[in-house]
Amino acid sequence: MPRTVLIADDNPLIRKMLCKMFEAEQDYKLCAEARDGQEAIDLAIQCRPDLIVLDVSMPVLDGLQAARQLKQIMPQVPIILFTQHAGSSAWAFADVPVELILPKSDGARLMHHIRTLIPV
Repeated sequence: MPRTVLIADDNPLIRKMLCKMFEAEQDYKLCAEARDGQEAIDLAIQCRPDLIVLDVSMPVLDGLQAARQLKQIMPQVPIILFTQHAGSSAWAFADVPVELILPKSDGARLMHHIRTLIPV
């Protein structure tokens, strides 16, 4: 059975790129995609993913707030912050309960990190 991943990003092009990446995978599948942090929380409760990928800058509830709430709800689920802001303001993420902060400029390595955090 494939491992499931939820993605949350307000940019439809990023979501589309991530969806295409998961279409090529056999051991990992996308269980849901969210446009904002609150939708990510709601969908995570519904589909119980094995891993969550969150953008930091999203409407309604940003990725940092969503990560904090998600870790309270499902502390065992790894979270990756996938952001444009990873390098310049990493100090701002110091207290956020995530397993990895990955710059979008390093998106080609996202699957590698997912495989590391939730091996099949």
